[in-house]
Amino acid sequence: MSEPSPITRAVRAGIDSDLTHGAVVPPIYLSTTFTFEEFGVPREFDYARRGNPTRSALAAAVAALEGAAGAVITASGMGAITTVLAALLQPGQVLVAPHDCYGGSWRLFDALARKGHFELVLADLTDPEVAEQAIREHGPTVLWVETPSNPLLRISDVSALAALGHAVGATVVVDNTFCTPLGQRPLELGADLVVHSATKYLAGHSDVVSGAVVCSTEAQAEDLAWWANCLGVTGGAFDCYLALRGLRSLHARMAVHESNAAQIVTLLTDHPAVTAVHHASLASHPGHELAARQQRLFGGIVTFELGGGLPAAQACMDGLRLFCPAESLGGTESLVSHPATMTHAAMPPQVQAAAGITPGMLRLSVGIEDAADLVADLAAGLQRAAQVGNGS
Repeated sequence: MSEPSPITRAVRAGIDSDLTHGAVVPPIYLSTTFTFEEFGVPREFDYARRGNPTRSALAAAVAALEGAAGAVITASGMGAITTVLAALLQPGQVLVAPHDCYGGSWRLFDALARKGHFELVLADLTDPEVAEQAIREHGPTVLWVETPSNPLLRISDVSALAALGHAVGATVVVDNTFCTPLGQRPLELGADLVVHSATKYLAGHSDVVSGAVVCSTEAQAEDLAWWANCLGVTGGAFDCYLALRGLRSLHARMAVHESNAAQIVTLLTDHPAVTAVHHASLASHPGHELAARQQRLFGGIVTFELGGGLPAAQACMDGLRLFCPAESLGGTESLVSHPATMTHAAMPPQVQAAAGITPGMLRLSVGIEDAADLVADLAAGLQRAAQVGNGS
């Protein structure tokens, strides 16, 4: 038969590979160390921080989904980002990153820049003119792209940015956490590296913290694996087992996430308490046409703004039964977060304002529960928000 699709390869990752007992699901290799074949001759794996069979199975599956030469699995999404920064940047070199990136990314970029590890330039990479000026003027060593962005779901043109970045010698890195490899494959669009918080959609069950760096060349994969081992941020065996288990159902979960999100978007766009809805499926979204070309999915994250500001946001959240008030995203359960005080709280108010994060903004990670139940629960929350906004 022909080569299986990436989806099939993810579902089958590690399946029926146990030569000892014939286990269908591969075993977890928890050993921290492995014997040498003989004096001076190590096996493929010698110490678990450097290499582990369970981690290798997950890396192979993620690489297959992204169409990559290899992948490095880390203990968290931030571990993946740290590995890339450590490998690629030196003092005096420039990192150009989105002005509205994930709060945890911004915190790390800002902290390391203030310590002199590199120079940080923030720019609106969704604006072609602003992006081109920032890249040409500063000549970054690394161009960091996050699309869709967190939490406003802005869309950046990966192909155009990759061309601009490569013209000045930059390594182009794309955070593909929101879209997943099923919704977007940045390497095919010209990116050099892709990072994931595998905690989110890839693992998909809110029970493991994991990250991944996906590489377009084997040389990159070897270099980043060296750095991950050196830094001590590689993923543990049991965490990799859980992430691999979750990855096998990614395609099925994403279909329901997106279908449910579409119904939530319909509710929000027709509600008087809502002043803005951010989701690229909407024709009114500034990045709709680009997302339709660049992505295969619009995704399960929906962000919206309430006219009543912070009091309305709190009223909407308080009393929700099916949207847990929590950070993170991408699990089977629905979550609601208030970016200004939760995921992006590390950003000072002026940085939040520049990024477009408002006090009345809420971000939903739409789960795979029954859509009618989710719509009813959120509708009640919007009614509470409307009453606050009307002063009643």
